[in-house]
Amino acid sequence: METTVDVAPGIRLWAQDLPAATDAPEPDPVLLVMGANASGLLWPDELVARLAERHRVIRYDHRDTGRSTWAFDEHPYAIAELARDAVAVLDAFDVPRAHVVGMSLGGVLGQLLLLDAPERVATATLFCTAALGGYGSPDLPAPSPALLALWEQMADPRDLEAELDWRVAHWRLLNGTGTPFDADWFRALERRAIEHAGRHDTTAAHARASQDGLERGAELAAVEVPTLVVEAPEDPVNPPPHSGHLARSLGRGRLVRIPGMGHAVNRTVVAPLAAAVLTQTSGAHSRG
Repeated sequence: METTVDVAPGIRLWAQDLPAATDAPEPDPVLLVMGANASGLLWPDELVARLAERHRVIRYDHRDTGRSTWAFDEHPYAIAELARDAVAVLDAFDVPRAHVVGMSLGGVLGQLLLLDAPERVATATLFCTAALGGYGSPDLPAPSPALLALWEQMADPRDLEAELDWRVAHWRLLNGTGTPFDADWFRALERRAIEHAGRHDTTAAHARASQDGLERGAELAAVEVPTLVVEAPEDPVNPPPHSGHLARSLGRGRLVRIPGMGHAVNRTVVAPLAAAVLTQTSGAHSRG
């Protein structure tokens, strides 16, 4: 089921609710929270299908992505407001709490949910992300220079095929060299996201949004919600020191490593990532 969710005056989000493919009593749903400037359609269907074997799955488009409202220049916002949007999506589907799975910026938003709305989070799985306030330490590296240079071009005007070329080049850097890179697969993924949005440009709104309210790393120690941090050893955005730092910062954090994974959910890592999420949502990791 698809719907729209009003989160602020003049701001509406697209959201999709996918039923579990099981007749067993339904556990808490899974809420997928995507990264910056990225539509919810960039969650690969292969991953969604694996999670839907046991869970109802909800995914959505952030503001200024996909079919949600694109209006940052008229209605600027802080990154922290995107976490409140996630709660509004749960409210729209009458979901009292969910297993939150956040990638990259979605992992930052997941941390804000753990701090500000812990009663809405059954468990959390965070990956390809950094702890709140984590870039303040010299021991925690910044994204690779090659990525920073490419990001400078993110909002440049391009025709459709040139935009697809840019996005595939971006995924190539994000993927790293630890797993095979399938350019055709990523091109098809992005073409589908563009068709979903009805436009191929990007305003890079999340890169321009205020980061006020994100310096809250010290509060993570009080988090009581079980949280899994997935370490992606080839991640060029948030290299491995970030994942370990986040897991140690959390009151109930634990760390697992997916060999070869970069800052991308490609076909190679779908199975181990889904297995890690489902182990977390089932609580199996806490049983002897």
